[in-house]
Amino acid sequence: MVRVETLMLRVATDGRWSYRHAAAPPMPGETPDGTARRLSGVPAGDPGTVVHSTSWRHEPGGTIVLTYAVCPDPAPWLPATEVPVLDIARGDRPAAPSPEHLALANVVAHAVRHLAFLMAEDPVVSRALAGHPGLARALQPVTEPV
Repeated sequence: MVRVETLMLRVATDGRWSYRHAAAPPMPGETPDGTARRLSGVPAGDPGTVVHSTSWRHEPGGTIVLTYAVCPDPAPWLPATEVPVLDIARGDRPAAPSPEHLALANVVAHAVRHLAFLMAEDPVVSRALAGHPGLARALQPVTEPV
């Protein structure tokens, strides 16, 4: 079974990230991209919102979860969960990349880091996020070396 999850991302003026989460399996004949757009309410032709697959994971029972970052959050007036620290979960061995424990906040941190990479490397994503200066500024330090 495949489940698509969307993380609708926003950033506060103090640089802290928040997200809304929605998940569902694709409807018959629907692509995962289409499912992500349906869950987030973003039309395919929206030039100012990034909908991008950022990761996948296997869950007990055999479900594959495809994670999509949606940025900026198309409904910023709705309640969201704050992520005070962007903490990436990591595996402890090079050939075993899945972390032992994974929280949704870790998935959000990975999605934000992925968006920062795309903003620096993908002209389509960069143009879309440039229309949201606060988001673009918040993503800049994410790509800087730790």
